[in-house]
Amino acid sequence: MVNVICDTSFLIHLATNRIKNLSTIDTEIGSIRFVVPSTVITELENLLNDKEKKDVVTITLDYIKSFPTISLGGNFADAVLQSYIKKQGGIVATMDRELKSIIKKSGGSIISISNNKIVLESSKV
Repeated sequence: MVNVICDTSFLIHLATNRIKNLSTIDTEIGSIRFVVPSTVITELENLLNDKEKKDVVTITLDYIKSFPTISLGGNFADAVLQSYIKKQGGIVATMDRELKSIIKKSGGSIISISNNKIVLESSKV
């Protein structure tokens, strides 16, 4: 089983949209497990103060309660993910176009959501 490190944008999208292939993801791209860095949880908790995002963030925090959490250090989620991938490699789940590019340049792989399906993106930059 491969751990997929989730960022804030991916988790919000995952929690608030109906994903068509969520139940069959293991057969489509292999056995994966979504994990959430503690910095991402902190980022989500800070977004609770934003009146426009409070509802979706509350749904997201509730949705990820059963997801394993990992401590990667740092305060800014994107920087933490980039640093981790540079050192360890791995897969990051994100919807953030800029972060996707950075992770790919750092040698990591990307999982995102396209047309309400989880997809493993090409690692070409």
